[in-house]
Amino acid sequence: MSEPSFRPKYVSFDCYGTLIEYPITPITRELVGDQIPAEHWDQFVREFRGYRYDQVRGEYYPYEQVLQDSFERVCRKWGLKAAPDAGKRFADGVRSWGPHADVPEPLKKMGENYKLVILSNADDSFLEESVPRLGADFHAVLTAEQAGYYKPRYAAFEYMLDQLDASPEDFVHVSSHTRYDLMPMHDMGFRNLILLDRGYDPVTHGYDYVPVKSLDELNRMLGI
Repeated sequence: MSEPSFRPKYVSFDCYGTLIEYPITPITRELVGDQIPAEHWDQFVREFRGYRYDQVRGEYYPYEQVLQDSFERVCRKWGLKAAPDAGKRFADGVRSWGPHADVPEPLKKMGENYKLVILSNADDSFLEESVPRLGADFHAVLTAEQAGYYKPRYAAFEYMLDQLDASPEDFVHVSSHTRYDLMPMHDMGFRNLILLDRGYDPVTHGYDYVPVKSLDELNRMLGI
């Protein structure tokens, strides 16, 4: 972060996992059942997460199918048969989840002082259901569907810059995901990067992001 007096034009956010809860593992467990021995469960979950990341590194296609394809890939690796409706069940879950309990109050306060932006790795239809649950005013809600690319593709972030006629130095960007957001953004020249640490990714060095535990902590950094 720059000195405390720095005032960004925009505070931008990842949505799912960062602002909205993303408890995908319970649905995964329902789909897999007891086909995975308990001692291998954590490894299966990690590998499924890795396949979801790999699956979005091409051009955009609908998020429900991304979830289906990545689940089929990890199941194939483990010798399991993937349910044909897995993608729909995951997508229905994403659409139903609400904000983390620690989000609405400080986010609303932040929105009264700064222009808030979402750049989300999902389709418009997901955000149409999720954003109203956050209870804050957003200047812009941008999606992979609009951009034609998912994060971590640079084109997703370039879309945000183009839509807002902005530069990397105009943002403080907040995410709970290092590989999807903070690492590629650092490589693109963004420097005011915040890891809202929810335990998804290990805190790494060399990418100039600042870990925080809450949006209240970030509000204090922003002078709110």
